[in-house]
Amino acid sequence: MCGIVGYIGHREAFPIVIKGLQRLEYRGYDSAGVAIYDGSKINLSKTKGKVEDLKNKAKEISQAGTLGIGHTRWATHGVPNDVNSHPHYSNSGDLVIIHNGIIENYESIKKALINRGYSFKSDTDTEVLVNLIEEVQKTEGVKLGKAVQIALNQVVGAYAIAVFDKKKPDEIVVAKLGSPLAIGVGENEFFIASDASPFIEFTNNAVYLEDEEMAIIRLGKEIKLRKIKNDAIAYPNILELQMNLEEIEKGGYDHFMLKEIYEQPRAIMDTYRGRLLADQGIIRMAGIDENIEKFTNANRIIIVACGTSWHAGLVAEYIFEDLARIPVEVEYASEFRYRNPIITDKDVLIAISQSGETADTLAAIKLAKEKGAFVFGVCNVVGSSIARESNAGAYTHAGPEIGVASTKAFTTQITVLTLIALKLAKEKGEFSSSKFHEYLTELETIPSKVEKSLQSNALVETVAEVYKDSANCLYLGRGYNFPVALEGALKLKEISYIHAEGYPAAEMKHGPIALIDEQMPVIVIATKKGHYEKVVSNIQEIKSRKGKIIAIVTEGDVQVKELADHVIEIPETLESLTPLLTTIPLQLLSYHIAVMRNCNVDQPRNLAKSVTVE
Repeated sequence: MCGIVGYIGHREAFPIVIKGLQRLEYRGYDSAGVAIYDGSKINLSKTKGKVEDLKNKAKEISQAGTLGIGHTRWATHGVPNDVNSHPHYSNSGDLVIIHNGIIENYESIKKALINRGYSFKSDTDTEVLVNLIEEVQKTEGVKLGKAVQIALNQVVGAYAIAVFDKKKPDEIVVAKLGSPLAIGVGENEFFIASDASPFIEFTNNAVYLEDEEMAIIRLGKEIKLRKIKNDAIAYPNILELQMNLEEIEKGGYDHFMLKEIYEQPRAIMDTYRGRLLADQGIIRMAGIDENIEKFTNANRIIIVACGTSWHAGLVAEYIFEDLARIPVEVEYASEFRYRNPIITDKDVLIAISQSGETADTLAAIKLAKEKGAFVFGVCNVVGSSIARESNAGAYTHAGPEIGVASTKAFTTQITVLTLIALKLAKEKGEFSSSKFHEYLTELETIPSKVEKSLQSNALVETVAEVYKDSANCLYLGRGYNFPVALEGALKLKEISYIHAEGYPAAEMKHGPIALIDEQMPVIVIATKKGHYEKVVSNIQEIKSRKGKIIAIVTEGDVQVKELADHVIEIPETLESLTPLLTTIPLQLLSYHIAVMRNCNVDQPRNLAKSVTVE
């Protein structure tokens, strides 16, 4: 949730912090704030609304100074307003803090601080934390770094924080538990951010804090790392970033979401590049190759994920069971650890997350590891928490995904999971060499077929115009494309705020058919591969009740064209690969409807890109 940015060095801090907040705004956009130290005092400005609103309001303060911190918020404690916006001062005004996360025991700490004479202006847990740090400074007589460490040992929850004390004008203290935090290392300057995007044009060197680590960042000094629990010294591992500036700009598109939809051919290719060697009949994946027996001897695979990643996991369930003949269970990570699941050392847990920071998925990983399961991570962000917590894993190589509604994350996750399933199918003898080669060759063609699917954009836009004012929508699919129906409905809900539900097509008769009338658009995935005749029967049932039918069909389809109100074609492919194509027109449909309804496509209300709190 929330995005945090900080800078200390020789440049003017304000423009760096503001631009950084704009790049992190996908993480939360209820409110925003900035604090700049000008050498004698802290100048603070914060407001409800977007970073653009903050830019305007901040004209009222002095923006001069080479040290600054900023925050863009997704509200947890306290409604979005000016007062609850970050940064927050301590009671003395000497300390200022920004915080991404949640302090679960803040109420008891707040009561204790009130009894000691502290007062609070906001409803946030963060203001409690900064005053706890100040109280530790007073009672223990310690410097800021030590006070932060002592205070954090008293709190329960998740956090990525940056704290500044104007009595220590050359220093910022940061700490992490659960929420991501990166430190950019430049020439006598340091950058702080929730991810590397705010500082990529200034340095390619970054330190990613581990959980329960804190760092004292001081000008003219090396970063000093400590373990929060026991004050043990830790040593920074400086990584070279692979991100480039072009990847986090819109590149001429109106929205990041549209750009990312159109990036999918390249993203899928980048995901299988170096792994899929069709001419040699090889899939090469180090994380699988080095742990092949864990997978082939597994009693079952458990997939845990949230949101769009959960839908990718559902597709993977079909792929693994169909191709590799390994039992699979797909779990919501948010429910997994609360139902006392049965996990053994014969299980493989695959954790899927675009950001690699999803709090519920991380909690599921830790539980699985405690029970002895082998954990394999599938995520997009290099160096993320899930990547570090997993026993092995594979990156999707989708590139930065800025739009809150995931698009290329979904297709690249399915690509990685398909590669794994195919490799296991071959290893277990479920595939002949010729069948294996057929699948590899066809997977290589998917980027070009996605390109062809994108050519339906103009047609999809005309369909969107017809249904943009609908109050409800049904999505139906069977087999491999049932999860795609769920994902299509999620996209429409997320960015256009139209109520939409996805169902297995055969389940329509068990309730949803009662909703169908001439006002109800029904999107049906009806490809030739996968229960085609059954889906045609479902379409006939909808048509007889005057429902409006939008059908996703295979090129050259005749039968569905006679029944549907609108038909959008995709190229033909193997049944297990159809989700990579059928999802494309659904993404475009959601996008165009949202634009026509004047919705904020990249930053839909109440959502954030990376859910780092429970």
